[in-house]
Amino acid sequence: MPEWFYMLLGYIVVFLFGIIIGSFLNVCIFREPKQESLLANSHCMHCGYELRWYDLVPLFSYLILRGRCRKCHTKISLQYPLVEGLNGALYVIVFLANGWNLTSIVYCLLTSALIVLSVIDWRTTRIPDKVNVVILLLGIFATLLDLSNWRDHLIGMVCVSAVLWIIFLVSVGRAMGGGDAKLMTGAGLALGALPILFAFIIGCVVGSVIHVGRMLISHADKKLAFGPYLAFGIWFSMLFGAPIIEWYLRMCGLM
Repeated sequence: MPEWFYMLLGYIVVFLFGIIIGSFLNVCIFREPKQESLLANSHCMHCGYELRWYDLVPLFSYLILRGRCRKCHTKISLQYPLVEGLNGALYVIVFLANGWNLTSIVYCLLTSALIVLSVIDWRTTRIPDKVNVVILLLGIFATLLDLSNWRDHLIGMVCVSAVLWIIFLVSVGRAMGGGDAKLMTGAGLALGALPILFAFIIGCVVGSVIHVGRMLISHADKKLAFGPYLAFGIWFSMLFGAPIIEWYLRMCGLM
């Protein structure tokens, strides 16, 4: 068999694994804000029908059931296939961009955590502490896989988050949420100093542009759910930040 066939097979496996994890992410997204157990059996939120294993096959069950509950035929949220498909696709992108190594596994799990916090924060303007703990643990794993640069990871842990914590404390939570500061603590440990600074800049720029646009077009509230924009910045910088940062430093004569 040609090498490309095995590579393609590998990416298919990564995608399938990603949509399976994506199915669990939906459970976290719907149940965490309600403080419900993540281990309870899945059920229709309209009629209570307890889903069978064949109702839970990621993406395919939704398509086969045409987006409706098998029993009461109520429409199933489009979020289910979107999160599953997005998680699978982003897993593939992580491996394409970062290669076949242990760090890519950590980055995939970090991607999943960022999806969960983004959706929850978008809906509730709150980032769950449990998700931030997971991101912090992933930051520790990423540091252990890059021990030669452990100082950079530790600097990354505080160089952005310290500023956000000061803003949070001085404004008593009005200008900045504690969840955002916690997010940048764990993510900074995972990425390192310059990548987390780049991630923060991206998050601020994208957040400003999109939210101002939403305020002008759909009269969105001035209160900003910052988590999704920070999450995008973190994910982008994690995979594509290094060459951009290197180019910028060379342009400035710092390399």
